Amino acid sequence: MSRWKQTPSDSLKQIIGRPVVVQLNLGVDYQGVLSCLDGYMNIALEQKEEYVNGHLKKHEDALIQGNNVL
Repeated sequence: MSRWKQTPSDSLKQIIGRPVVVQLNLGVDYQGVLSCLDGYMNIALEQKEEYVNGHLKKHEDALIQGNNVL
């Protein structure tokens, strides 16, 4: 068993620059390219598409506060 444990933030840093889906507590889904994140799990997405009830609402870049992520 390894002494080093990977945190969720460490896992996400490995996929920077790749497409992701982020689900928010309010039931909104964001799809975009993960551009960066910090230790508080605040996320920056490029080319973000916002889906509400499966319908595309907005298409732009976004900063998402970590405590809103499901």
